[in-house]
Amino acid sequence: MATGTEPQPLTGVHDASRAAIAPRHLRTDRWWLAPAVTAAGLLAFVVYSTWRAFVNDDYYAAPYVSPFYSPCVADNCVPMRGGPNADLIGSWWGLSPALLILIFPLAFRGTCYYYRKAYYRGFWASPPACAVAEPHKKYSGETRFPLVIQNIHRYTFYFALPVAAFLTYDAVLAYRDEHYRWGHMGLGTLIFTVNIVLIWAYTLSCHSCRHIVGGKLRHFSKHPVRYRLWGWAGQLNRHHMLLAWASLISVSLADLYVYFLATGAFDDPRFF
Repeated sequence: MATGTEPQPLTGVHDASRAAIAPRHLRTDRWWLAPAVTAAGLLAFVVYSTWRAFVNDDYYAAPYVSPFYSPCVADNCVPMRGGPNADLIGSWWGLSPALLILIFPLAFRGTCYYYRKAYYRGFWASPPACAVAEPHKKYSGETRFPLVIQNIHRYTFYFALPVAAFLTYDAVLAYRDEHYRWGHMGLGTLIFTVNIVLIWAYTLSCHSCRHIVGGKLRHFSKHPVRYRLWGWAGQLNRHHMLLAWASLISVSLADLYVYFLATGAFDDPRFF
């Protein structure tokens, strides 16, 4: 007769086939600090970007347009002289035009190999840190729904390229003044230039980019150009984590700077 006190079957890292170690881990350092900081940083970006995407205002201050709203392809976009706006969607779209665009860079970043590691550890504790057991009883990897969707990362790379191209166009337009005259540079110009450099560096350091330029080659000697590109992508890939965070911060700062200008918090300092 069952008494309710029978021992429960061991699962996960405590399975009978694994080494019988009583403590959850043997680490003595503050292993929880890295995933906690990562979770806080990602959560801050999610909250900020969600607010800015839905507010649908204060995203254009000539000649700067927020990267969250570029390209602006809805009828309800703020008119931008020479800017990246076109009425492709029509007047039926009543929500923020940022929602039509952000889905592409967010899909690219959300399925990125580094970001997967970051939010798996930070939010799901899967695992929380190296040599620390995760609390989940089962592990299926990315073979089941919804995580199987992560496999679209190689395709989201192709959507990230045109987005980066549009942001490059925005950075070029930033070399105008508020009256759209060329040959001028303000603090916003510098911010937009640094941002697009980091955006391209992060995009091209992606593992998918490295595979596209040099993957499936049996003999590098027969493809010297692709081999050189593969080498460059590999050098960038070494700094993929740093570039992921730097570009995330820079794109947020670029949007925040446009917001301050559009709300009249301060004027754009001009260098020339």
